[in-house]
Amino acid sequence: MLADLEASPEQIQTWVSRLNYSPKTVRNVVMTFRLMWKSAKPWGYVKHDPFDGLVLPTRGLVRRFSLSLEEIRRIISAANEPYKTFYWLAAETGMRSGELGGLRVGDLDLAGAVVHVSQSVWHGKIQTVKSLKGNREFAIPAELGKHLPEHLENWRPNPLDLLFATRNGTPWDANLLRKRKFHPLLKKLGIAQCGFHAFRHGNSTLLDQLHVPMKLRLERLGHSDARVTMGYTHLVSDDDRKLAAQPGKLLSVAPKLNGASLASEAQSSLIQ
Repeated sequence: MLADLEASPEQIQTWVSRLNYSPKTVRNVVMTFRLMWKSAKPWGYVKHDPFDGLVLPTRGLVRRFSLSLEEIRRIISAANEPYKTFYWLAAETGMRSGELGGLRVGDLDLAGAVVHVSQSVWHGKIQTVKSLKGNREFAIPAELGKHLPEHLENWRPNPLDLLFATRNGTPWDANLLRKRKFHPLLKKLGIAQCGFHAFRHGNSTLLDQLHVPMKLRLERLGHSDARVTMGYTHLVSDDDRKLAAQPGKLLSVAPKLNGASLASEAQSSLIQ
């Protein structure tokens, strides 16, 4: 703990280098202690900033998976209950797996076809949602609205009123669900292995394809920054395809052209 250190920059750097976690987790831990230190400074407990100049581990390139509409259809069609409902909700709403785990039966307004999001599950414990933007409500499609009552017919009441709970009434463990149910299903269907966040990315991409206004997309996904939402969108636009087609046309006749005529042909093609 930092309280056991003199908290010099060198000691902080040593402490960080010994944290045996992923780069993202290390950054989150350091950010928490930075905030604590920032609060302690005006109170007179500390006078210096040992985090100044701290070198944090870099995060490698991460491939973000996004399930296509066809893949989502296949997953929902092949899944057994209650997992079918979990996957369907994830795909239709774009909710985080933790938010789905914290969803209560009382959060479903079946008459109004609306879902309320106000809590989530983290390491088996109920907590508030990720941010103020995460506390939200939005409409669900009629097809899902008709399916949910069928799901509730076999639902087992539990002390927390959770829509998805173990036989003991505790929240589902998303990691176990992913490893024991979701990944085997993906393998069976021949779909690349991914996590539940791929449903969220797929939902964001679908909203983009439907030309849903950014403000509504932010509200549904619980984002406060449009740049984050755009990072969830995996779509090759028509403009991009048209642009890519231009070099393709040119290169297909490249052997017949010299440098000057190739440049002329490119300029002519782009003008068109």
